[in-house]
Amino acid sequence: MSIIKKIALPLLLFAAAQTLMGVYRGFYDPSFNNYLSQVHNLDALARGGLEFTREFPGFLTVLIFASLAFLPDTRIAMLAVILVGVSLLGQGHLAPNMKWVVVWMVTWSAGDHLFLVLKSSVALRMASENSAGALLGNLGALESLGNLFGMICVYLGVSFLSFNFANIFTIAGICAIVAGVLLFIIKPEPITASARSLVFKKKYIWYYLLNILFGARKQIFLTFAPWILIKLYSSGVSTFALLGIAGAVISMLFRPLLGKAIDKWGEKKIIFCESASLIAICAVYGAAPQWAPVRLAVPVIMVCYILDQMLFAVNIARSTYLKKIAVSSEDVASTISMGVTLDHAVSMTIPFFGGLLWVYYGYQWVFWAAAVIALLNLIVSLFMDSKLN
Repeated sequence: MSIIKKIALPLLLFAAAQTLMGVYRGFYDPSFNNYLSQVHNLDALARGGLEFTREFPGFLTVLIFASLAFLPDTRIAMLAVILVGVSLLGQGHLAPNMKWVVVWMVTWSAGDHLFLVLKSSVALRMASENSAGALLGNLGALESLGNLFGMICVYLGVSFLSFNFANIFTIAGICAIVAGVLLFIIKPEPITASARSLVFKKKYIWYYLLNILFGARKQIFLTFAPWILIKLYSSGVSTFALLGIAGAVISMLFRPLLGKAIDKWGEKKIIFCESASLIAICAVYGAAPQWAPVRLAVPVIMVCYILDQMLFAVNIARSTYLKKIAVSSEDVASTISMGVTLDHAVSMTIPFFGGLLWVYYGYQWVFWAAAVIALLNLIVSLFMDSKLN
């Protein structure tokens, strides 16, 4: 009985669910952009415009979360990941045209963004006072392990087993639904009344600004970094699976170290270093295709692609920063959801303008604009409360 109790510990179940969500992303992330290009023949402008509908549910996250906050947080997370799973099954089997692609993409996005909020807030609730960064880092490493497994399966499936997009989305969807079952098993803990209201406080202004700038920089890379490799160098699903495998292996080592670094050195220094690194990555990403020969440009872009994927993990620092400055623990989940909403108020529009830059001025201007955003992020990091670091 004691062994069963240990296995059923909420943190272990949550870790297993997050690992499965990593597996789903391992199938989904290397495939979706190629799916849009190969099956539906989107160009850069259409791809950028599509992000408005893809990210709009993220903008509504704070309202969705508030409307469901009468439920325990793990129950909301369960509903979110099951919605992801059902949407992926629809994307794989019931999307004959772009209208249905958008329908399934929007429902997928609603679930995915809601889980993005919940996975941080649930983990922070389970964390002890001085180990939040380490716990988030370790959970992130498990997610990367799942991501690695999924990408290896995609690479082998595409290369040797004739996987098509329907196969990929089906397996991804099943992983998300199983994650929902694990979350259902966790004994629910109701969210307190104060966490049910929307939170926008002056005290959290730097957290909000960091989320806005993260949303802008994130969406440029999610949309256009793979698009360069697809459109300029004809990279396929197997190429992105290999890049994802490399990134996941590195992230398994990097995320726990990052979590410990946050606990030791503080969020301000970590976010400053992230911003400085991004400025260099964005500048190189924009310049390499134009100024370097193909044999040099492609590996340089691939290295930048992997480094950027690693730096997404620094989002941990934003969550732990919020926990430190929060007036009360009940503020955390609602403030994270507000941050996600502000993030997506920017990220759902930025790709459209990025597409215009690409079409009328060239792809390099998209990434030089991203470098400016990274510079602004660096400046904001200087205003974070230095007493916390």
